[in-house]
Amino acid sequence: MQPTNYRQHTPTAALAAMALGYALLGSAAQAQPTHPGTAPLTLQALFDQAWQRQPEAQSAALRREAAQATRSAATAWTAEPMALELSTKTDRPGSNQGSREAEVGLALPLWLPGERARKAALADAEVQALSSRQRAAQLQLAATVREAWWAAQRAQADWALAQDRLLNAQRLAADVARRVRAGDLSRADQAQADGAVAQAEAAVAEAQGARDAAQASLAAWGIKAVPDLALADAAEPEPAVPDATAAAAQHPAAADWQDQAEVARRAADLAAVQTRANPELKVAVTRGREQAGDRYQQTFTVGLRVPLGGGDRAQAKQAAARAEALAAEARAAAERDRLAADIAAAMARVKATQAQHDALARHLALAQGTRGFIDKAFRLGEADGPTRLRVELEAAQAERQLARARIDAAAAVSTLRQALGLLPQ
Repeated sequence: MQPTNYRQHTPTAALAAMALGYALLGSAAQAQPTHPGTAPLTLQALFDQAWQRQPEAQSAALRREAAQATRSAATAWTAEPMALELSTKTDRPGSNQGSREAEVGLALPLWLPGERARKAALADAEVQALSSRQRAAQLQLAATVREAWWAAQRAQADWALAQDRLLNAQRLAADVARRVRAGDLSRADQAQADGAVAQAEAAVAEAQGARDAAQASLAAWGIKAVPDLALADAAEPEPAVPDATAAAAQHPAAADWQDQAEVARRAADLAAVQTRANPELKVAVTRGREQAGDRYQQTFTVGLRVPLGGGDRAQAKQAAARAEALAAEARAAAERDRLAADIAAAMARVKATQAQHDALARHLALAQGTRGFIDKAFRLGEADGPTRLRVELEAAQAERQLARARIDAAAAVSTLRQALGLLPQ
């Protein structure tokens, strides 16, 4: 609750204790409000909820079922389902006179030489490609979720630090008011202190708006919007990266293109043997008579229907499949090169942010020490108001920079995990 009359004395010990709590290293992100009955939201939980809302997740089971059915079809005895043929023949329609003939037969589509094995290989490749495509879709979603998550973390940290700055400004304004009443400071010093409070209040309002907007954006991923949504502060574990090139080769995005290339190659191999339609074996039983009153005779028929070559259409199908395989392989190679560069850049970013965090931690320690010295000198009347305000602003800026650096370091690790193809954890 913000006081409206800064000339009223505020207990210095309580305010100083609250200010110290906010100034602790990393407190900017940890000092997050909680909503009754609501556990802090984690990055992994956010991703899991977001993935369940994706079309790929909802259709994954049916797609796997379809792929398995295709694989099972490759093990069937016939290339296509058998067909039942029924026919009747007479020379005197509408009467029971004359000749009669009825035929019942089965048409069995036969595999072409090598077609069955190649169709099974194609089905296996499609099953593998389905799995890698789903993993690539998960990783693509993870990149967007991670971006929204760290934006919310930065907004949360800025809001907590703005609250800290306002608290310190209020404490300083109370001290100045006390000394103005005692005649140690002028009303100009009071005006400067009140102006610092007003600036801090404006910063809190701005940070509150950014925080609310960042948290509202999480609702797009299935998070129910509640007042003061708490975000868990746990960072993702830093992965080990033995070699960027080897890691890029195992990346789900590269594996997706490689599996698509394998599917296209298997389709080209299948098209190479499917140069004509499947032959058909026909087995039929015919029962008939020549004239009315004759006994019915029964005959058996075994026939083979062999379609002629497909010609240009078969060649076009095979060429199109090989072109798709070549394009997918080229894309997989380019994707591996890009991923290797992204991994190397992410590793460099992790090192840089960690070094920046360490330097800013030292800077904050010095700024807090200076603030303590000047605050003591100000209370003893050995430092003026402008100096006290300047040192307070410098310390607040150092706290904000360190909080940002801490989040940037954690976000850099998250980016490295993204570059390596690892899902949120």
